[in-house]
Amino acid sequence: MDSLHASDLRLLAGAILVLVGIASSLLARRFGAPLLLVFLVIGMLLGEDGPGGIAFANYAFTYSLGSLALAIILFDGGLRTRLDKVRGAVAPSLLLATVGVVLTAGLTALAVHWLLGLGLLPSLLMGAIVASTDAAAVFFLLKAGGLHLGRRVGATLELESGSNDPVAVLMVVVITGTLVLGAGEAGTDALGIARTLGLQGVLGLAFGVAGGLGMGAAINRLTLPAGLHPLLTVAGAVALFAFTNLLGGSGLLAVYVAGIVMGNRPLRAQANVLAVQDAATWLAQLVMFLVLGLLVTPSRLLEVLWPALGVAAFLMFVARPVAVALCLAPFGYGKREIGFVAWVGLRGAVAIFLASIPMLVALPDAEIYFNVAFVVVIASLVVQGWTLGPAAHWLKVALPRSDPATRRIELDLPGQIEVEMVGYEVAEGCAILRGAPLPGWARPVMVVRGGGISTAIAIDALAPGDYAYFLAPPGNVYRLDWLFAPPDEAREAERAMFGAFTLPGDVPLGELGAFYDLPIPKRYAAHTADALFADRFDGHPQIGDRLDLGDATLVVRALVDERVQSVGLKFGSVGTRVFGHEAARAAPGPLARWRARREAARTRRGG
Repeated sequence: MDSLHASDLRLLAGAILVLVGIASSLLARRFGAPLLLVFLVIGMLLGEDGPGGIAFANYAFTYSLGSLALAIILFDGGLRTRLDKVRGAVAPSLLLATVGVVLTAGLTALAVHWLLGLGLLPSLLMGAIVASTDAAAVFFLLKAGGLHLGRRVGATLELESGSNDPVAVLMVVVITGTLVLGAGEAGTDALGIARTLGLQGVLGLAFGVAGGLGMGAAINRLTLPAGLHPLLTVAGAVALFAFTNLLGGSGLLAVYVAGIVMGNRPLRAQANVLAVQDAATWLAQLVMFLVLGLLVTPSRLLEVLWPALGVAAFLMFVARPVAVALCLAPFGYGKREIGFVAWVGLRGAVAIFLASIPMLVALPDAEIYFNVAFVVVIASLVVQGWTLGPAAHWLKVALPRSDPATRRIELDLPGQIEVEMVGYEVAEGCAILRGAPLPGWARPVMVVRGGGISTAIAIDALAPGDYAYFLAPPGNVYRLDWLFAPPDEAREAERAMFGAFTLPGDVPLGELGAFYDLPIPKRYAAHTADALFADRFDGHPQIGDRLDLGDATLVVRALVDERVQSVGLKFGSVGTRVFGHEAARAAPGPLARWRARREAARTRRGG
């Protein structure tokens, strides 16, 4: 009976930890704390120096668990990477994921050698442990922060963090082998290292492509009971990771590539797959960081605290920025883009995961590597993780866009992978009721009203409280959200969002700036508002996107085939500008003359 009770206690403890993690995620969002740091602190509180008092030192189990969690997290990152948005960032990202990691490790080794007094090779091992950007931290914090980054910056961060682990792992394994066996026995000549790295990369890429195609075909062709498609993808990703590692390839690269392949093909039950993958990724983060927190002994961190903080500061403010600048500057990245990519060099579970390798082989000073890596990770999550959003806005690499508070219903259609069904509750005063056009690719299916279902109600006959369902391509469904977002007060919300004046999308910015005395840069003077929004938002503007022009703001009001049809014009000083607008009607200026020319041209074409 005691063994049964012990089993129940373990189950209860596991369930409580998950519930605590869910509660902590709500608190983290409320106070803006990086959720990964919260999980790490919970693990430390449960450890031997905390109230939990759990003595845990199983590095082999930690290594296995970390491998599983990283495979799930990287697969999720690949599923959400769109190739049409990252093509221009492939070369710089791969350079950053290879040469950049080596540069970062080498520069950090100098600080480790000076601050900790380790030899050159042990210092390089410490540098390699903390050199790679942690994909788990980057994917998780960018998604949790709700940041909408410019296409090139976002693509660079996604590709680099998802593909830089193999180089760091290889460096750590080779240097550890050298320290244990000696340089001659470890096979650390340049040719051997290049051969090993090439084999890992080639096999990882090949198995990743094959695995992604195979899992995608299985999901689309096999008739499975409801709910098994997501489990198939998770189990397939883990199997691919282990199989690739066994054959000498990079399992981490393989699952990331497999995710990219699957995410860029039509996929049955895509909404369910992504929903379950969200939960699996969250759980993997929770368990991995809890275990890593359990593994550390906080009292021993104090022995290396100040030197470790010095290493973390050097890594954040010198090593990472120098490596990023050298790798990205030749590709025409601007200073702000380079600055943000350098700042998002987040260190997370991968660093602690790699620091467990010297512990597994009982390397001299192994505990120093582990404790320093742990301090570096905490410092990175606190300093960089907490300032991710402000840094993006300060450096002006975040798109000025906010997601609407719309609750979307997504339904998978059995046997159909080209479209999915989405539904919305029609809220009082939403844009669709105010005459906003429905995109041409969205096909109305049915309307649920008063407990009945109708397939004949036109879009212009919708009423508040209806539930409207549409067929739409999976990649476009989010573009319907703004049409059904419920404003608190429809008219005031519209005026506050779009301003008092409406202009056509082809209004010339030069004439607009001259008329309203707006600071239009010379390179944009010949552009129209439509062209400027297309340039600023990577060709995919949305209703509500805005651009600041001095004390005025242009806001997208209407779209036709992703082209801006009309914009709203808002001013910071409404009284002054309303007077200017009235004066314009009395004494025509450039904008009025442009309108007159356009009307005259239309009249001539009509005649």
